[in-house]
Amino acid sequence: MVEKGGKAKTLRITLVRSPIGYDWRQKRTVRALGLRRLNQTVEHVDNAAVRGMIAKVVHLVRIEE
Repeated sequence: MVEKGGKAKTLRITLVRSPIGYDWRQKRTVRALGLRRLNQTVEHVDNAAVRGMIAKVVHLVRIEE
């Protein structure tokens, strides 16, 4: 999604719960987002692919727009 200024909107994603004990797909989704350790924060462009990955692990992460 694009803001008025023409810049792409970004999301800050922070891993707040460990994926240990969850399905391997969820663990791989966390890694695909670039998250390796607790309280690590990464920034991604807000698009449908990233939103879909977040939806699968919403119980493990915190999202800030």
